[in-house]
Amino acid sequence: MSTPAQSTRANGNPLLETLVSIVVPAVILMKFSGPQHLGPVPALLVALSFPLGWGLVDLVRRRKVGFIAVLGLISTLLTGGIGVLALDPRWIAVKEAAVPGLIGLAVLVSARTRWPLIRMLVYNRQVLDVDKVDAQLAARGTAQAFEARLRNGTLLLAGTFFFSAAMNYGLATWIVKSPAGSEAFNAELGRLSLLSYPMIALPSMAMTIAILFYLARGARRLTGLTLGEMLHGQAERTG
Repeated sequence: MSTPAQSTRANGNPLLETLVSIVVPAVILMKFSGPQHLGPVPALLVALSFPLGWGLVDLVRRRKVGFIAVLGLISTLLTGGIGVLALDPRWIAVKEAAVPGLIGLAVLVSARTRWPLIRMLVYNRQVLDVDKVDAQLAARGTAQAFEARLRNGTLLLAGTFFFSAAMNYGLATWIVKSPAGSEAFNAELGRLSLLSYPMIALPSMAMTIAILFYLARGARRLTGLTLGEMLHGQAERTG
């Protein structure tokens, strides 16, 4: 149920997001799907309402619709549809792989354009003093090398999403085997959600941090500036 698309949203409280999007739905699915409680389908719908509601609130709060956020919401709705319609549980594995796979494909395509995704995420005026960095790159004749570094970073980022897609498919195929709409199916979805965080989300996050270090080290070498000197507004805060 949790996807890289969901984990990349910029929320103010990551711990709260983890509880609402992963822990609470997993507990509902594993503990309240029996006939003596909510029942399989109602429990599934209640569990999915938490990440779905969180995603909608996030979109309203940010007042803009992002591609990744929309994919996260679609992923949640697809999970509900598979359960309610009692489709073949193998569709869960396909869905789990498709969401990060589509994001990775979009990132990969952006590397072939003038605006690779890394540039949009990192190399912008909200994060860096772009004018200062551009001036240093021009003065040192390293602008093309810097662009190549950004493009390589975008390719590496796409790789993290493809890694996530492959791992999601394998994990979902291994765990989710019971008929959709059953109590066992819900319990397996809950285990999938809990296991996907340490086995997929955390490694993907570590790889993304490594990519950012790769870009920062290259930027320092190509501009001659320290990271503090490149950050937007850093000079004013320290001056």
